[in-house]
Amino acid sequence: MATLLLPLTILSLVAAGIVAGHNVTISLLDSAIAKGAVCLDGIPPAYAYSPGFGDRYDNWHVFLENVDACLDRARSSNGSSAKLMSTQNGIVSFGGMLDANSTFNPDFYNWHVVKIFYCDGSSFMSDVEDVDPKYNLTYRGARIYDAMMDELLRIGMGNAKNALLSGTSAGGLATTLHCDKFQSLFHNTTRVKCVSDSGFFVHGEHFMGADWREAFFFSVISTHGLANMLPTSRTSKFSSTLCLFPENLVPDIQTPLFLIESAFDSYQISQNVFSPSDTSPRWISCIRNLMFCNWTDIKIMKDFRYTFINTLKSTIENSSSRRGYFVHSCYQHGHMEYKRDSTCSSLVGNGLANKTIAQAVGDWFFDRSEFQEMDMPNDLPRNCTSFDDQPTLEKKCRDYIHH
Repeated sequence: MATLLLPLTILSLVAAGIVAGHNVTISLLDSAIAKGAVCLDGIPPAYAYSPGFGDRYDNWHVFLENVDACLDRARSSNGSSAKLMSTQNGIVSFGGMLDANSTFNPDFYNWHVVKIFYCDGSSFMSDVEDVDPKYNLTYRGARIYDAMMDELLRIGMGNAKNALLSGTSAGGLATTLHCDKFQSLFHNTTRVKCVSDSGFFVHGEHFMGADWREAFFFSVISTHGLANMLPTSRTSKFSSTLCLFPENLVPDIQTPLFLIESAFDSYQISQNVFSPSDTSPRWISCIRNLMFCNWTDIKIMKDFRYTFINTLKSTIENSSSRRGYFVHSCYQHGHMEYKRDSTCSSLVGNGLANKTIAQAVGDWFFDRSEFQEMDMPNDLPRNCTSFDDQPTLEKKCRDYIHH
């Protein structure tokens, strides 16, 4: 059973966009302890649950939270539920495509919504029995995922008519890794789909930084003992390191999967092109503000875009199940939790085929229409961060929707 934590007021501005939605209490899953399903620091995992209501009471949306080196993470809310409680004051805001507001989230507003907090560092894949003796860390992400699913099934998710698994960044990668496993929890009559938001981390074998990206994924696999946890259909063709890149995972996924991506993903460009030892002050200034980028910097970003788009195209062509995707050219990372970047994305110039990101996902999920769009005309990174104050954004978005 879950331990309810007392909610307090919280106002939180997030770099990817202003969060404004309804506040939801964070709970600890105490029953996970008996299963050894604990965070890096040995504390039970946490989640936030907003019950469904109205005519879509039997629909469920499970969202795997975003995060970004294990020891540092264990000292923060990304590796410790205890730290999460003190940081978030016991509540979290559900915004964007998690919001319960029918105006701003018409397709999913009255669903059961569950946010599972990321505290294991392995996209919910690790299952190491022994505690790391050097750092006193516990690598049990797979057990956390299973314990959370058991809890959701206990409270009724197994009877869903529609079920959606989604996640952002590392949570997007986790969504890709667990998509078919999530589908197996439901009856054949349940519509089950997955949305990976900014989780398509490219290998880019011939693009600068490939060795650094491989080394990073290798460290994750070796630290968390993931070599035997990855799909055998992939490990028979690639090294375990390469198997963790989505381009080598997506082709085997049978469950319908939608990808929300930027061809100028700000996290991948800022973190995965140069290793920390190779990062110059000039590059740091550029990735923080595009106005400070020179043409050499822009050329690197354009080369990344070329690599990203071609990798994604090749992956989609080789996929065995229907895919949806929305690939834009805004310089950003993460969309689903924020009005500006999902349900109101067209207001900041981030629409494709006359649809916002949320409209594209909704049409695809409910089989109203397919959606496979990439912003091919724009080969330069765009700043899509206007309407930084919430009231202006909401008024403009409401007018846009009613119009």
